[in-house]
Amino acid sequence: MLGTMTAGGKTPPSIQATFEDALAKLPGGYVDGYFGNRSWGVTVKRSEDGKRTWLYGEELSGTDIVSFNLYRLAGPRSILKPCEMSSAKVIEFVLGFEPSREKAPRP
Repeated sequence: MLGTMTAGGKTPPSIQATFEDALAKLPGGYVDGYFGNRSWGVTVKRSEDGKRTWLYGEELSGTDIVSFNLYRLAGPRSILKPCEMSSAKVIEFVLGFEPSREKAPRP
């Protein structure tokens, strides 16, 4: 599940929809960009069947990372699997990451 859960154990649909919409807008492959006024390099890979999206982001002038898989389940459901970090950190990153206008070659 994505984000903060409600008392019923469900994620508010607006957070999930906003997160998935922002993730869908990120280009596939490698892109440079900014999050929190810091430079980041981000790689997004999507499975051919569209059921899995993988993102790995790395702060270019520091040590912070963001990494997760998003699995699309039957129907409109999906499940977020962050890699050793909170779902909140992943969601905040995807919502706040601004890709550069042009793709830069990978360093």
